[in-house]
Amino acid sequence: METDDVSVREQLFHNRVRETIICVLLFTCLYMVSYLILTHFKKNAEFVTDDIEDATVNKIALWLCTFTLSVAVCAVLLLPISILSNEVLLTFPQSYYMQWLNGSLIHGLWNLVFLFSNVSLVFLMPFAYFFTESEGFAGSRKGVMARVYEAVVLLLLLALLVLGIVWVASALLHDNMARKSLYDLWEYYLPYLYSGISLFGVLLLLLCTPFGLSRMFSVTGSLLVKPRLLEDVEDTLSCTAFEEDSLSRKLNSGGTRERERVCWVRLNVAMKKEYLTVQSKRIALEMRRKASPWQRNLGYPLAMLALLALTVMCVLMVCFNVLELLLDETAMPRGMEDPHLGMASFSMFGSLGAAVQVVLILYLMVSSVVGFYSSPLFTGLLPRAQDTHLTQIIANCVSLLILSSALPVFSRTLGITRFDLLGDFGRYNWLGNFYIVFLYNMLFAGLTSASLIKTVTWAVQRELIRAFGLHRLPLTVSRSTVPFRLLLASGLSKIQ
Repeated sequence: METDDVSVREQLFHNRVRETIICVLLFTCLYMVSYLILTHFKKNAEFVTDDIEDATVNKIALWLCTFTLSVAVCAVLLLPISILSNEVLLTFPQSYYMQWLNGSLIHGLWNLVFLFSNVSLVFLMPFAYFFTESEGFAGSRKGVMARVYEAVVLLLLLALLVLGIVWVASALLHDNMARKSLYDLWEYYLPYLYSGISLFGVLLLLLCTPFGLSRMFSVTGSLLVKPRLLEDVEDTLSCTAFEEDSLSRKLNSGGTRERERVCWVRLNVAMKKEYLTVQSKRIALEMRRKASPWQRNLGYPLAMLALLALTVMCVLMVCFNVLELLLDETAMPRGMEDPHLGMASFSMFGSLGAAVQVVLILYLMVSSVVGFYSSPLFTGLLPRAQDTHLTQIIANCVSLLILSSALPVFSRTLGITRFDLLGDFGRYNWLGNFYIVFLYNMLFAGLTSASLIKTVTWAVQRELIRAFGLHRLPLTVSRSTVPFRLLLASGLSKIQ
């Protein structure tokens, strides 16, 4: 009997060590990737300065930002890893090499992401901002530790302010619960605070994702070579190169007299903008000339069709989820303690449906990021290569962590997947409210459908105008009023 107990304890110990090693390796890889991303965008002048103290402070803040960004990436991968793990265990149920992939590992990964998300949002990122902006208390000895003391004091004051606001909000909404749990900080107030942050993240995803789904067409189109049915690339490229050379000569030749110099300064800014526009046009034409016929004629249409299919699939799945919410209580998002991996597929179409779910989840995340940085409110946060200030990096990491930590709840609420939320992700107070979930699904379907219809109709008309050469019409003719029948008639006459 004692031998059996020892063997069970040893097995539990080995399982825990194995799960710890896997989580550490995964997080180390994500940390290295995140560090490479941030070093690509950071402003090198802030880290290579004559002031060693400022450089040290900036490096420590960058390490904290790297940790936060790696947690955000891990939060994005939570649902894909969980869904794929279940399908792998269904495919290889008795495989010796897949025994490390179990429900305990996935559950522990969800708990770690929830914990690190709380720590990063509540402590690390505010501390990093206060740390970079602090100079030490007046009269104290200058140095890194003086900045640490000031940042810690500011962080404590901010924590007291936030906890006071949370207590007042909980007292207004749940009066009895707030009185009973006044000293229950860890078990009630911190999850309540994170529940509010997750609700804000889910609402932010509701606004950014439909806009991002419509913007994905233009962003993808700017990265691919667009087909031009009736355009002579060589002729257009030679004309553009001649125009660029002419503008370059004008820029290099300045006025000699004082009056000519004054006029030249006035025209210089406008001429530089025109030169950059012509240069970007020439680069696009060179890419089109170097591209193969398959890339010129099939790459762009196939990419647009793929984006359209993914977007329509998301809308259809949300509409189907709305019907399930009206007919079946199990469609409501909820939490679970044991994922029961390897028992049954989380999609009615098996492994293919699970793969589609993973693709849709990642597609929604990319679309939400595109919509976030394309919105007028957050355009200023868009990072630039080798020219992003540290405070801007901190703001970007906080924004991405809020979006990514809300992605599992967002995907389950919309019915993109049937994988229920694990750990503390399923304990949010608002998840059990039918009216909130139903209204959220309806708003997402309506906003996405409206954005999709508007984007597709305008994009098709614009591309037809450019493909058939009607964009060269004189300015007195309104191109937006060109009817669709005129487009087809013009294209058929030129082809004939």
